[in-house]
Amino acid sequence: MDGMSLTGRTAVVTGGAGGIGRAICADLASLGARVVVADLDLPAAEKVAGELGGAARRVDLTDPADIDRFAAGAGPVDVLVHNAGVSIVEPFTDSDPAHWDLMWKVNLRAPMQLTRALLPGMTERGWGRLVFVSSDGARAGSGGEGAYAATKAGLFGLAKTLAREAARGGVTSNVVCPGPTDTPMVRAVSDQHPGLLDKLARQIPLRRIGRPDDVAGLVAFLCTDRAGYITGQTVSVSGGITMH
Repeated sequence: MDGMSLTGRTAVVTGGAGGIGRAICADLASLGARVVVADLDLPAAEKVAGELGGAARRVDLTDPADIDRFAAGAGPVDVLVHNAGVSIVEPFTDSDPAHWDLMWKVNLRAPMQLTRALLPGMTERGWGRLVFVSSDGARAGSGGEGAYAATKAGLFGLAKTLAREAARGGVTSNVVCPGPTDTPMVRAVSDQHPGLLDKLARQIPLRRIGRPDDVAGLVAFLCTDRAGYITGQTVSVSGGITMH
């Protein structure tokens, strides 16, 4: 299919060694991109990169200086997928402000800083793709995830603003919102709440929890030329549990 190749493009995926991140890296690599797997867990990132013929870089998204070092050594980047995220589930009135700070740093501040560093190169070259992986919890609300939802919701405004500011530089900016998806992070939460995933699956019109590949396919498409006229949009991948 014309317009679906990413041959010659370099893609950075934060949180690239995780469940959804790994699937995104695989799909981008299958389209021909050189993928940089960026993750705090370097051995896991190296494993993914080795399987895909890409590169692995460690980055601590809580550390602004480390983000600057990562960006300075990244070289020309054509595709930037902000996939990394931290979720701490607790009732908002009982939540720990230290947890707010952690989620703010990883979920919102880091994407802002990394985009600010890499976007100018995209606009100078006249082509780029920004994809922000948020959450349906940020669109519809989710019990116990007030601070998480707030930080992930900040990506909506950021992505839309960048879509306007970078459009004439040939750069698109979009948000993908996974619904309940079978990832290590979700499994960790479900382990504390037995039966949670089964309960969620019964509420989803398609009657199953999402898979990382479900999210990765949309992210990869948004990075291609075929999606070059799509910008400033927020799309859910939720099996129909949320409809907008």
